[in-house]
Amino acid sequence: MNRAEDIKKYLQKEKEDGKYHKQIKIEENTKGFSYEKLFQEYLNETVTEVWVEDPYIRQVHQLYNFLRFCEMLVKGSCKVKVIHLLTSYDEGSGKSQQMSVLEEIQESLKNYGVALDVSYSSSIHDREIRFNNGWMIKIGRGLDYFKKPQGRFCLGYCDFDLRPCHETTVDIFHTKHTKKT
Repeated sequence: MNRAEDIKKYLQKEKEDGKYHKQIKIEENTKGFSYEKLFQEYLNETVTEVWVEDPYIRQVHQLYNFLRFCEMLVKGSCKVKVIHLLTSYDEGSGKSQQMSVLEEIQESLKNYGVALDVSYSSSIHDREIRFNNGWMIKIGRGLDYFKKPQGRFCLGYCDFDLRPCHETTVDIFHTKHTKKT
């Protein structure tokens, strides 16, 4: 029992020092990996600003994923005031839909005292989410790691913990000990 407590204290110190790195491998068709399950541990009352870099917030299901991520932030213990989204334009006929949906999300977030700052890049490729408390999460598939539900009235349609996932890797670490070159 003492050893377990010592390990718990050691891990807490590593997290506080920013030396902690956690890798989660989400296997194909596994369930139980909602945004809450992945991110809540790193969100606390000190988080007021979030950066989302994901080139694929364009199609309807991707826009819904981003909306669900925003809902998680608003419902959580953090005090988010600004969400920065860097994504790419939908070059097809969906460009106006993408922009109007993001504007609608922006207006909705205002009702909760949260500003949404949307920027576009034609060269963005990597996906990452950063919180102003120093935590950074890199997900190979970005926010779009859930499989399409079997139907509109199937379990998992609304609750992402019940939705099967695509295979992906999630890397979580603290920016305190990362070097930018």
